[in-house]
Amino acid sequence: MEKETTQIYGIRSVMEAIDSGESINRVFIQRGLTGASAYELMKTLKKKSIEISYVPVEKLNRLTPKNHQGVVATIAAIKFLSIDDLSEILETKKDSASILILDQLSDVRNFGGIVRTAECAAVDCIVIQSSGSAPVNGDTIKTSSGAVFNVPICKVGHIKDALFLLKQFEVPIYGASEKAEKTIYQTSFKKSQAIVMGSEDKGLSSSVINLCDHLIKIPMLGKIESLNVSVACGTILYEIVRQKNY
Repeated sequence: MEKETTQIYGIRSVMEAIDSGESINRVFIQRGLTGASAYELMKTLKKKSIEISYVPVEKLNRLTPKNHQGVVATIAAIKFLSIDDLSEILETKKDSASILILDQLSDVRNFGGIVRTAECAAVDCIVIQSSGSAPVNGDTIKTSSGAVFNVPICKVGHIKDALFLLKQFEVPIYGASEKAEKTIYQTSFKKSQAIVMGSEDKGLSSSVINLCDHLIKIPMLGKIESLNVSVACGTILYEIVRQKNY
């Protein structure tokens, strides 16, 4: 597994990191911070013997210009799966794997929103590319409400590496594209599937489209031709949830 050091902020994000067993180095808390959530966080930190530094708000503002809610923490690492780890997931899941692949998606907030939805929809693994993808940083963690600690994220040298692996396991690959003829409501998602979402500005790259088994789209009834990628991803993932569970 590859590891990257990062900084997280926000009460909920830090709580999620603790609950997920992440190795937290230190937590900076604003002096005089009050509220039920802040009290619960401080109680948990003391119980877990995690080092706390009570600092003025100016110190937190220097650590991050973001809305930190009076809490900033440093964690030892964010863990990423390898292509071999992805292979193990596919081997274990057999006919029920749910994989989400992000092709050059670069907006941190979209990425965080997608990770949060993927965790709620019980996606088994999110696949991103080592270069050109949104980083997993404090913004991602906060936007995902800490979901990055609960859903496996696999980094590959190129998206095509993951697509070739999926083909070996005979997992159908569905590319989200407005050029598709079939909608998600005309598509069966009863067994294993991999959904590929493209970048915010260019969509799926032509090389990735060529490796997809099917193209799917979301019906657009208004004047605007496309949805925000995070919203589109959520719509597709919850159609999968509906078909598999209801």
